[in-house]
Amino acid sequence: MSDKTNEQNQKRGRRESLVIVTGILIIIALLCTIVFLVANKKDNNTDVEETTRRNIVVNESNAESVAEQMAEEAREFVEPGYFTVNMNTSWHFSKGDAISDNARVDNLEENTNDVYFDVFLSENEDEAIYQSPVIPRGSFLEQIALDKPLDKGSYDCVMVYHLIDEEQETISTLRVAFTITVDA
Repeated sequence: MSDKTNEQNQKRGRRESLVIVTGILIIIALLCTIVFLVANKKDNNTDVEETTRRNIVVNESNAESVAEQMAEEAREFVEPGYFTVNMNTSWHFSKGDAISDNARVDNLEENTNDVYFDVFLSENEDEAIYQSPVIPRGSFLEQIALDKPLDKGSYDCVMVYHLIDEEQETISTLRVAFTITVDA
């Protein structure tokens, strides 16, 4: 009898050991899965942050570097919804109601859509001082006269570009800082 009891105790001990080892393996597998999921979630959040880019306000101090960066990105392909801006950042008017002698805005052929833009004084973006017509791809606009004449002086302005679809609905916008100077 003692042999049978000993044998049963050994079998029970093996079963208990097997259950304990299996339980430990399951716990380790769960911990590894949790660690993997948490680490993978952090990697995915990093990817989202890297792919999300905000628009940049362009001003005189960064215009050249932003233009170079944009030209470099546009050399191969311009994705739908994005566009390359080509304009001068200082417009000159002899009088407040005159046509500018140097204002020019291009919609480059590489762009995917037509554009239009509105010009605001930087301290009052509720009222446009100029609203452009639609500029087709590969075209440009010059001979610009302001819709609301300005007095003599130098004005900090913001141009808001609108990239539009075939129905003239805005796909995306870009804000660019620039200066208007009126001589008289």
